[in-house]
Amino acid sequence: MNTRRPLIRSTATAGALALAAVTLSACGSDSSGDGGKVSVVASFYPMEFLAKEIGGEHVSVSALTKPGGEPHDLELSPKQVGELGEADLVVYLKGLQPAVDTAVEQSEVKYKAEATSFTELEEHGEAVHGEEEHAGEEHGEEEHGEEEHGHGEEEHAEEEEGHEGHDHSAGSADPHIWLDPTRYAEVAEGVGTQLAKADPEHKAYYEKRTAALVKRLTTLDKDFKSGLETKKTDTFITTHAAFGYLAERYGLHEEAISGVDPESGSVSGAHMKELHKVAREDDVSTVFFESNASDATAKTLAEDLDLKTGVLSPLESVQDAEKDDYFSVMRANLAALRTALDAK
Repeated sequence: MNTRRPLIRSTATAGALALAAVTLSACGSDSSGDGGKVSVVASFYPMEFLAKEIGGEHVSVSALTKPGGEPHDLELSPKQVGELGEADLVVYLKGLQPAVDTAVEQSEVKYKAEATSFTELEEHGEAVHGEEEHAGEEHGEEEHGEEEHGHGEEEHAEEEEGHEGHDHSAGSADPHIWLDPTRYAEVAEGVGTQLAKADPEHKAYYEKRTAALVKRLTTLDKDFKSGLETKKTDTFITTHAAFGYLAERYGLHEEAISGVDPESGSVSGAHMKELHKVAREDDVSTVFFESNASDATAKTLAEDLDLKTGVLSPLESVQDAEKDDYFSVMRANLAALRTALDAK
């Protein structure tokens, strides 16, 4: 990952914060447009979805990341920084969007629901652009081949250890916790608690809606378990290593073309050779790409190996919230995985 980007974003955000402060001091606070509702600012779609589902009729939710936008690359406008500073509650995921982290730290927002504080994070994704890969290339193809993926449980365990440590943001863990319904339910409970603190008058309402959402997520978890129980293979290939938590939860093995950050850099020839080997040895049938991202690399790999391509959404954004939501996209992901893994 380009480690200079967060610094650039943070600097830009600091400037936006200063400009927003001037604007707010001149205009003053005006919450009349909310109709007395709790003002919630959400950083990107999974956080927005929780705020709306739990807050219901008592909240007014605005999202910092536009529909179809790439949350990793978010830059905040002065207006957005101002809205964040005036919010009753901010719902965000620390480490995913440096500009948001900076704005929250420099704001005076009293109530915050920070997703990673409600569940345990882990490291996923192979460090395909790090020192280990370059070292492997220097040792030559012979040694690299001896360390590549195998079939046995012991080899899988060793490989999983090798996959850990991919840099997402200066050494932070994998942020894609929402793709595991169980972890997402833990975050939902945390958001519900913080929302009740921001608006204690409607605490019972938020508790009821939180419980209903957690119940739906529990059902989704059961559907994934039963739907993938009869899979004939456990390996799938994606363009973006976003599915580590999902794979871990349901006994799958994710191989990715790029790292946890989809823009973490160019993919080496050595890594593509490794993916070729994994695809052949693990009977991979499909290379997945994202619906709102380029499928060029996935198609190239699929064509080389005579494999199919399919869509697996990391749910970082939803193009049309009127048509799709978290549950519909996750069930589409389940259907795609069942087909790719030959689950009857």
